[in-house]
Amino acid sequence: MAGVDPRIGMKLSDLETPTLLLDRRACENNIQRMSSFFKDRPSKLRPHFKNHKCVTLARKQIASGAVGMTCAKLAEAEVLVEHGFDDVLIANQVVGKIKTLRLARIAKKARIGVAIDCLEHALAISQSAFEESSTVNLLVEVDIGMGRCGVQPGEPALELVRNIVKLPNIRFAGLQAYEGHLVNVLDRKERSSRAQSAMQLAVETRRLIESAGYEVFCISGCSSATYDSTGTLAGVDEIQAGTYVTMDKQYKKLVPEFENALSLLVRVISRPASNKAVIDVGVKGAGCEFGLPGIRDFPDVEIPFFLAEEHCVINQCPDWQVGQLLHFIPTHACTTCNLHREILVHENDIVVEVWPIEASGKLT
Repeated sequence: MAGVDPRIGMKLSDLETPTLLLDRRACENNIQRMSSFFKDRPSKLRPHFKNHKCVTLARKQIASGAVGMTCAKLAEAEVLVEHGFDDVLIANQVVGKIKTLRLARIAKKARIGVAIDCLEHALAISQSAFEESSTVNLLVEVDIGMGRCGVQPGEPALELVRNIVKLPNIRFAGLQAYEGHLVNVLDRKERSSRAQSAMQLAVETRRLIESAGYEVFCISGCSSATYDSTGTLAGVDEIQAGTYVTMDKQYKKLVPEFENALSLLVRVISRPASNKAVIDVGVKGAGCEFGLPGIRDFPDVEIPFFLAEEHCVINQCPDWQVGQLLHFIPTHACTTCNLHREILVHENDIVVEVWPIEASGKLT
């Protein structure tokens, strides 16, 4: 039997760096805020596992009322099913014989949904599910403006439904739609209006499909940035919000009611000049595709463009000393968590739990 992790009970100041941290109080507040919002609403929460990839945190989201989990990749879904989750949606296309067989196998153990946007997807999944004697739920993805995956709204979506409903070992379960092209609109009123207009295309497609005699069990989509706009739109059933639970620098601009629970504990390792500090983390430890991290307690200090593999250089820094601890706030929680294998949970600057990030690096 494994012993207690020796870091539990340690002060944050005694930890090695860089270390991924989660503030327990802030995280619990975020979970409670989002679950309370949907408690008495028709739409329900299906959080996105890709945000944190941590089974323990996913269990807390389910315990707080989520109806299931959303994944970006098949391998993430496999991790969840291996740990006993029984309702998982892969909000992505699963392509290739090896993958469709993997998909069909986990569908023996749990209710598995997957997005499709063409008949070829459905035929391949149907064949693999037939071979494995399982049933896979298919959600037709509708492109409502993002220009990524998805069939066009209206008649093209209906035609795809007509072609898949009679296939063996699959079940047409509904529609997926994501207004991802609008989630970073900073003005909240504008974001809400434009996101609802986009999602209305999926709602109208649902009505068209239902008028043709096919039951649409759900529309699944939305995000942490649109939970209170498209998430309240009549006809939308599931909200795939992810970042709310950890938050990051980018989403904090969009939904400031949620708290930054996630941080990266780092240290100053060099002061090569009076105005310059070098920090012990780079792109191998912090996702930066949405921009460079912020620094908790030093909001006016900006990180310049230079972020190397293992170093971050800050010009015009305060009088930090070598060895000084800082809390970086990542701009993107999803790609930061994916770089780490564990997350240390803290309360009052003391480590209280260590959680594995079981799906870290799961890209297939």
